[in-house]
Amino acid sequence: MVHEYVYDDHGLRLDLHLPEAVSELGSPPPLVVFVHGGGWRAGDRGTFVPTMGLNSEAPEPSPFQRIAEAGIAVASVDYRLSGEAVFPAQVKDVRAALTWLRAGAGELGVDASRVVLWGESAGATVAALVALEPGSAVRGLIDWYGPSDLEALAASLGQSDDPATREAGWLGHAVSADPERARAASPRHQVRPGALPTLIAHGLADEAVPHSQSELFAATLTGVGASVELTLVPGAGHLWQGDVDRGALLSAAIAFCTRVLG
Repeated sequence: MVHEYVYDDHGLRLDLHLPEAVSELGSPPPLVVFVHGGGWRAGDRGTFVPTMGLNSEAPEPSPFQRIAEAGIAVASVDYRLSGEAVFPAQVKDVRAALTWLRAGAGELGVDASRVVLWGESAGATVAALVALEPGSAVRGLIDWYGPSDLEALAASLGQSDDPATREAGWLGHAVSADPERARAASPRHQVRPGALPTLIAHGLADEAVPHSQSELFAATLTGVGASVELTLVPGAGHLWQGDVDRGALLSAAIAFCTRVLG
Protein backbone atom coordinates (compact mmCIF):
# COMPACT_ATOMS: atom_id res chain seq x y z
CA MET A 1 0.00 0.00 0.00
CA VAL A 2 1.36 3.41 -0.97
CA HIS A 3 -0.01 6.66 0.44
CA GLU A 4 0.96 10.19 -0.58
CA TYR A 5 1.09 13.01 1.96
CA VAL A 6 1.97 16.70 2.02
CA TYR A 7 4.10 17.33 5.08
CA ASP A 8 5.14 20.98 5.17
CA ASP A 9 4.37 24.56 4.14
CA HIS A 10 6.45 24.27 0.97
CA GLY A 11 4.08 21.64 -0.39
CA LEU A 12 6.69 18.91 -0.13
CA ARG A 13 5.37 15.37 -0.34
CA LEU A 14 6.30 11.93 0.86
CA ASP A 15 5.20 8.49 -0.21
CA LEU A 16 4.48 6.04 2.59
CA HIS A 17 4.89 2.38 1.67
CA LEU A 18 3.31 0.10 4.27
CA PRO A 19 3.72 -3.65 4.69
CA GLU A 20 0.70 -5.43 3.23
CA ALA A 21 0.01 -7.40 6.41
CA VAL A 22 0.21 -4.59 8.96
CA SER A 23 -2.59 -6.09 11.03
CA GLU A 24 -0.70 -9.37 11.32
CA LEU A 25 2.50 -7.78 12.68
CA GLY A 26 1.06 -7.39 16.17
CA SER A 27 2.43 -3.86 16.48
CA PRO A 28 3.04 -0.94 14.12
CA PRO A 29 6.01 -1.49 11.81
CA PRO A 30 9.25 0.46 12.25
CA LEU A 31 10.19 3.00 9.62
CA VAL A 32 12.83 3.74 7.01
CA VAL A 33 12.96 7.36 5.90
CA PHE A 34 14.50 7.34 2.43
CA VAL A 35 16.24 10.40 0.94
CA HIS A 36 16.87 10.35 -2.82
CA GLY A 37 19.99 11.44 -4.65
CA GLY A 38 20.53 13.72 -7.63
CA GLY A 39 23.34 16.08 -6.73
CA TRP A 40 20.93 18.18 -4.64
CA ARG A 41 19.66 19.63 -7.92
CA ALA A 42 17.61 16.80 -9.44
CA GLY A 43 15.63 13.70 -8.49
CA ASP A 44 12.49 13.10 -6.48
CA ARG A 45 10.99 10.76 -3.92
CA GLY A 46 10.24 8.11 -6.55
CA THR A 47 13.92 7.63 -7.38
CA PHE A 48 15.69 4.64 -5.84
CA VAL A 49 18.69 3.47 -7.82
CA PRO A 50 17.93 -0.27 -7.96
CA THR A 51 14.51 0.60 -9.46
CA MET A 52 16.36 2.41 -12.26
CA GLY A 53 17.63 -1.03 -13.07
CA LEU A 54 20.59 -0.09 -15.24
CA ASN A 55 19.32 -3.22 -16.97
CA SER A 56 16.63 -3.63 -19.63
CA GLU A 57 13.88 -3.79 -17.05
CA ALA A 58 13.42 -2.61 -13.49
CA PRO A 59 13.59 -5.45 -10.96
CA GLU A 60 10.43 -6.75 -9.39
CA PRO A 61 9.48 -6.21 -6.66
CA SER A 62 10.76 -2.65 -6.29
CA PRO A 63 13.20 -1.76 -3.49
CA PHE A 64 10.39 0.00 -1.64
CA GLN A 65 8.33 -3.19 -1.85
CA ARG A 66 11.30 -5.30 -0.76
CA ILE A 67 11.71 -3.21 2.38
CA ALA A 68 7.97 -3.35 3.10
CA GLU A 69 7.98 -7.13 2.62
CA ALA A 70 10.55 -7.27 5.43
CA GLY A 71 7.95 -5.73 7.75
CA ILE A 72 9.36 -2.18 7.63
CA ALA A 73 7.41 0.84 6.42
CA VAL A 74 9.18 3.28 4.08
CA ALA A 75 8.61 7.02 3.86
CA SER A 76 10.34 8.32 0.73
CA VAL A 77 10.57 12.09 1.06
CA ASP A 78 11.02 15.07 -1.20
CA TYR A 79 13.15 18.08 -0.32
CA ARG A 80 13.77 21.43 -2.00
CA LEU A 81 16.39 21.18 -4.71
CA SER A 82 19.32 23.57 -4.93
CA GLY A 83 17.74 25.54 -7.77
CA GLU A 84 15.08 26.60 -5.28
CA ALA A 85 16.97 26.77 -1.99
CA VAL A 86 20.52 26.18 -0.80
CA PHE A 87 21.93 24.47 2.29
CA PRO A 88 20.65 24.00 4.97
CA ALA A 89 17.14 24.01 3.46
CA GLN A 90 17.35 20.33 2.50
CA VAL A 91 18.34 19.32 6.03
CA LYS A 92 15.43 21.31 7.42
CA ASP A 93 13.06 19.64 4.95
CA VAL A 94 14.04 16.11 5.87
CA ARG A 95 13.98 17.01 9.56
CA ALA A 96 10.45 18.40 9.02
CA ALA A 97 9.39 15.14 7.39
CA LEU A 98 10.73 13.16 10.35
CA THR A 99 8.91 15.45 12.79
CA TRP A 100 5.68 15.13 10.80
CA LEU A 101 5.93 11.35 10.73
CA ARG A 102 6.49 11.17 14.47
CA ALA A 103 3.59 13.48 15.22
CA GLY A 104 1.20 11.45 13.08
CA ALA A 105 2.60 7.98 13.69
CA GLY A 106 -0.53 6.66 15.36
CA GLU A 107 -2.80 7.73 12.53
CA LEU A 108 -0.32 6.59 9.90
CA GLY A 109 0.08 3.18 11.55
CA VAL A 110 3.87 3.23 11.99
CA ASP A 111 6.26 3.11 14.92
CA ALA A 112 8.20 6.33 14.38
CA SER A 113 10.23 5.76 17.54
CA ARG A 114 12.16 3.15 15.51
CA VAL A 115 13.63 4.90 12.48
CA VAL A 116 16.52 4.31 10.08
CA LEU A 117 17.51 7.16 7.76
CA TRP A 118 18.67 5.86 4.38
CA GLY A 119 20.05 8.03 1.61
CA GLU A 120 21.97 7.64 -1.60
CA SER A 121 24.53 10.04 -3.06
CA ALA A 122 23.50 13.64 -2.23
CA GLY A 123 20.56 12.23 -0.28
CA ALA A 124 22.96 10.25 1.89
CA THR A 125 24.67 13.50 2.86
CA VAL A 126 21.35 15.06 3.86
CA ALA A 127 20.22 11.91 5.68
CA ALA A 128 23.49 11.76 7.61
CA LEU A 129 23.32 15.39 8.64
CA VAL A 130 19.83 14.84 10.07
CA ALA A 131 20.72 11.53 11.72
CA LEU A 132 23.82 12.98 13.38
CA GLU A 133 21.99 15.92 14.93
CA PRO A 134 21.91 15.79 18.73
CA GLY A 135 18.57 14.40 19.84
CA SER A 136 17.65 12.95 16.46
CA ALA A 137 16.66 9.68 18.18
CA VAL A 138 17.32 7.80 14.95
CA ARG A 139 18.29 4.14 15.38
CA GLY A 140 20.57 3.82 12.36
CA LEU A 141 21.90 5.37 9.15
CA ILE A 142 22.47 3.85 5.72
CA ASP A 143 24.82 5.85 3.49
CA TRP A 144 25.10 4.72 -0.11
CA TYR A 145 28.05 6.51 -1.80
CA GLY A 146 27.35 9.89 -0.24
CA PRO A 147 29.76 12.85 -0.01
CA SER A 148 30.91 13.14 3.60
CA ASP A 149 33.53 15.89 3.44
CA LEU A 150 32.91 18.58 0.83
CA GLU A 151 36.36 20.16 1.17
CA ALA A 152 38.15 16.85 0.70
CA LEU A 153 35.84 15.91 -2.18
CA ALA A 154 36.39 19.18 -4.03
CA ALA A 155 40.14 18.98 -3.49
CA SER A 156 40.31 15.40 -4.79
CA LEU A 157 38.46 16.43 -7.98
CA GLY A 158 40.34 19.71 -8.41
CA GLN A 159 37.12 21.68 -7.97
CA SER A 160 37.62 23.68 -4.77
CA ASP A 161 37.28 27.05 -6.55
CA ASP A 162 34.71 25.98 -9.14
CA PRO A 163 31.33 27.71 -8.65
CA ALA A 164 29.59 25.38 -11.12
CA THR A 165 29.85 22.04 -9.31
CA ARG A 166 26.94 20.25 -7.67
CA GLU A 167 28.43 20.99 -4.26
CA ALA A 168 28.80 24.69 -5.09
CA GLY A 169 25.20 24.77 -6.28
CA TRP A 170 24.09 23.30 -2.98
CA LEU A 171 26.17 25.68 -0.88
CA GLY A 172 25.46 28.71 -3.03
CA HIS A 173 29.19 29.32 -3.65
CA ALA A 174 32.42 27.52 -4.46
CA VAL A 175 33.49 25.16 -1.69
CA SER A 176 36.64 27.18 -0.98
CA ALA A 177 34.70 30.45 -0.62
CA ASP A 178 33.48 29.54 2.87
CA PRO A 179 35.27 26.56 4.42
CA GLU A 180 33.31 26.78 7.66
CA ARG A 181 30.02 26.51 5.75
CA ALA A 182 31.39 23.61 3.71
CA ARG A 183 32.28 21.80 6.93
CA ALA A 184 28.79 22.45 8.34
CA ALA A 185 27.40 20.66 5.27
CA SER A 186 29.78 17.71 5.69
CA PRO A 187 28.59 14.75 7.81
CA ARG A 188 32.15 13.78 8.71
CA HIS A 189 32.53 17.01 10.64
CA GLN A 190 29.29 16.42 12.59
CA VAL A 191 30.37 13.11 14.11
CA ARG A 192 30.41 13.09 17.91
CA PRO A 193 30.77 10.35 20.56
CA GLY A 194 27.58 8.34 20.74
CA ALA A 195 27.04 8.41 16.97
CA LEU A 196 24.47 5.94 15.72
CA PRO A 197 25.12 2.58 14.00
CA THR A 198 25.91 3.17 10.34
CA LEU A 199 26.05 1.06 7.20
CA ILE A 200 28.13 2.59 4.40
CA ALA A 201 28.43 1.14 0.89
CA HIS A 202 30.42 2.57 -2.00
CA GLY A 203 31.74 1.46 -5.37
CA LEU A 204 35.48 1.30 -5.89
CA ALA A 205 35.03 2.55 -9.47
CA ASP A 206 32.93 5.57 -8.48
CA GLU A 207 34.30 8.61 -10.34
CA ALA A 208 31.55 11.06 -9.26
CA VAL A 209 32.08 10.59 -5.53
CA PRO A 210 35.40 8.86 -4.79
CA HIS A 211 35.17 5.95 -2.37
CA SER A 212 37.66 7.78 -0.14
CA GLN A 213 34.67 9.84 1.00
CA SER A 214 33.10 6.76 2.59
CA GLU A 215 36.42 5.59 3.99
CA LEU A 216 36.91 8.99 5.68
CA PHE A 217 33.40 8.90 7.09
CA ALA A 218 33.76 5.33 8.36
CA ALA A 219 37.11 6.09 9.99
CA THR A 220 35.70 9.15 11.74
CA LEU A 221 32.71 7.20 13.06
CA THR A 222 34.94 4.35 14.20
CA GLY A 223 37.15 6.88 15.96
CA VAL A 224 34.30 7.88 18.29
CA GLY A 225 33.31 4.27 18.98
CA ALA A 226 30.32 4.04 16.65
CA SER A 227 29.31 0.72 15.12
CA VAL A 228 30.18 0.94 11.42
CA GLU A 229 29.83 -1.49 8.52
CA LEU A 230 31.76 -0.38 5.43
CA THR A 231 31.23 -2.25 2.17
CA LEU A 232 33.46 -1.33 -0.78
CA VAL A 233 32.22 -2.89 -4.01
CA PRO A 234 34.81 -3.79 -6.68
CA GLY A 235 33.95 -2.56 -10.17
CA ALA A 236 30.95 -0.52 -9.04
CA GLY A 237 30.54 3.02 -10.30
CA HIS A 238 28.28 5.74 -8.99
CA LEU A 239 24.62 4.71 -8.74
CA TRP A 240 25.85 1.09 -8.69
CA GLN A 241 26.74 1.24 -12.37
CA GLY A 242 28.61 -1.76 -13.73
CA ASP A 243 28.39 -5.48 -13.16
CA VAL A 244 27.04 -5.20 -9.61
CA ASP A 245 24.79 -7.46 -7.56
CA ARG A 246 22.36 -4.73 -6.56
CA GLY A 247 19.99 -7.24 -5.06
CA ALA A 248 22.64 -8.36 -2.58
CA LEU A 249 23.42 -4.76 -1.63
CA LEU A 250 19.73 -4.12 -1.04
CA SER A 251 19.39 -7.30 1.02
CA ALA A 252 22.36 -6.32 3.19
CA ALA A 253 20.83 -2.91 3.83
CA ILE A 254 17.47 -4.42 4.75
CA ALA A 255 19.20 -6.85 7.10
CA PHE A 256 20.96 -3.89 8.77
CA CYS A 257 17.59 -2.18 9.23
CA THR A 258 16.11 -5.30 10.77
CA ARG A 259 19.00 -5.56 13.25
CA VAL A 260 19.05 -1.95 14.44
CA LEU A 261 15.27 -1.59 14.52
CA GLY A 262 14.84 -4.66 16.65
